[in-house]
Amino acid sequence: MTTLITGPTRGLGRATTLAAADRPGAELLLVGRAGPALREVTDEARARGATVHEIGCDLSRLADVRAAAATVRHLVAAGTVRPIGALIANAGHMSADTRAASADGYELTFAVNHLAHAQLIADLLGSPAEPARIVLLGSNTYSANFWRRVLGVPEARWRDPVELARPAPAGAKPDMTASGVAYSTAKLAILYYAHELQRHAPGAGVSVFEPGWMPGTALSRGAPRALQAIGHGLGRLPFVSTPRRSGPMLASVALDERWAHLRDGAFVVKDRLTEVRPVAHDRERERRLWTATAELLAASGAAV
Repeated sequence: MTTLITGPTRGLGRATTLAAADRPGAELLLVGRAGPALREVTDEARARGATVHEIGCDLSRLADVRAAAATVRHLVAAGTVRPIGALIANAGHMSADTRAASADGYELTFAVNHLAHAQLIADLLGSPAEPARIVLLGSNTYSANFWRRVLGVPEARWRDPVELARPAPAGAKPDMTASGVAYSTAKLAILYYAHELQRHAPGAGVSVFEPGWMPGTALSRGAPRALQAIGHGLGRLPFVSTPRRSGPMLASVALDERWAHLRDGAFVVKDRLTEVRPVAHDRERERRLWTATAELLAASGAAV
């Protein structure tokens, strides 16, 4: 079966891609920004024995996402690749400035983390390319605990999804707290979306993977340099997650028989099935997110 991975060029996505490529008979569809980094990971995955098709796509542009989905459907329908066994929605973004907008005018963190994957998945559902497993990338930052408060990691602040998709006003000052809230809220949206997606795609197994605290990765590239340096240093500690440690775990959740039973947005933290906080289950918010997502995608040129 074929594995589709978004954001395969760096960090967790690259490590996951290479872990998947090590499996006998691996066939990969790599969906990421076209360029040297995509070619490099493609070449390395092929060197490990995988059959690889690279699909250039800027996930901050929904037109690109729709074109990528059309390419995937064509490859499957033509028999060029086998049916999709797993879709790993790994690509993510944390904008340092919530005034920043995607090509479609949506707040950049929400656009890449949620809307891009919602578009891709919607375009594959009901087709021969519908995935058997869908693994979304989550984060425990949606809910505060003692250590997150100590580290100043803001929890999610839910609003109507149409508001979440709206960039901050042009006159607002850049604010790392607002950036953190946007990221945590986008990750809460992913949990809500996973639960609702399962209701609309009963044939697929939908789960959410949390790689663990992973400081110093590409997601932090908008942070001050001092904080990035601290993050890289912390990555050397054995209890802190790194792409090298978490990538094989994500590949396992998507591909191994051990996890084949996962459904309904089951939340896996590294290699452990974990209950989410009560705030992450809300039927009304989940339904509203689904309909609002359809509205936002339709406004950009395609409906769910």
